[in-house]
Order: sequence, then structure tokens, then C-alpha cells
Amino acid sequence: MIRNEAEYQEAVKRLQQERARLAEHEKALKAEGLTAAELKRGMDPLRSFHLQLEEEVEHYERLKRGDFDELVNFKGLGRLLIGLRIARGLAQKELADRLEVHESQVSRDERNEYHGMTVERASRVLEALGTVLVTSYAPLRSQPEAPRVKALTTASRSTKARARKGSTGKRPRASK
Repeated sequence: MIRNEAEYQEAVKRLQQERARLAEHEKALKAEGLTAAELKRGMDPLRSFHLQLEEEVEHYERLKRGDFDELVNFKGLGRLLIGLRIARGLAQKELADRLEVHESQVSRDERNEYHGMTVERASRVLEALGTVLVTSYAPLRSQPEAPRVKALTTASRSTKARARKGSTGKRPRASK
């Protein structure tokens, strides 16, 4: 994840270099007379790296615009806090000053995506960012029927009666 403008500029530069390298590599492989399948196999790893870098650059640009992914069950809260800082145009040093901590603490927290952060700490960071986190809830989708209930729908009348009484209808085993 790109966390600051310097990392962003470096990633954009690397992306441009990778585009040129991809084109050169593809040209060299074609010159060797490889089949389309062989060319694809040779290019896929490079394209994969290129696409990953491209996605990181696009993600940072989205964050700068304030375009965030949805937060579900607080998964990704750390990434959201980093994104909010980026969208606010704050450097890690500025956030550290607002939190009254050393810049290295913010850097460490962001590198770990605020892993293990308390609700109180998250609240302090949100406040320092001048942001309020508003939540909503939705019930979970109904779970599949329990095996016992499902079995009852296909069981015989006598089995259903025993199940309602809590009896299995079997005699207890004699102890030895």
C-alpha cells in the first residue's frame, strides 16, 4: 500500500519504467519466434507485477479523491484510517503532531495497518483526522436449518413425535 506522496511518485516512475521493460521483453520474445502460448507464459509474471503496481497507484489516487472501500465488521479499519489521512492531505508528521506522538509511532502504526488497535485509539485517530465514523448494521442472512430440524422434515411421524419429546426411542445400553 502506498502511504505517502514520495512512495506514490516512486511508484509512478517505476510503472513507467515497467511499461517500457514489458514492451522490450515482449519484442525480444517475439524475435525468438515463440508461439503465442510460450509468449504468454513468458510475459505473464511481468504483467502480473505491472498490474499489481498499477492497482496500488490507482488505489492511492482513489484515496486522495476521498473514494474509500466500504468497511464491514471493522475489517480494513487500519487501511481506512491511512486512507483518511491521505484524503485529508496530511503527512504522517502532521498526524503525529495532532496525536501528540512521535512521527515514528504513526509510521509504525500505518506499516502494521493499525493492527490490534483499541477502539479508544481508533477514536483518537479519527478525531485527529477531523472525521466521524458512522456505522450501520444489518442482520446476517438466515443460516441453513440445523441438521436436527432438517432431519425432522423428512422423518416419519413416529420419529418426529419422539424428537419433540426429546427421546430417541432407543433403549439405554446395559452397563457391563
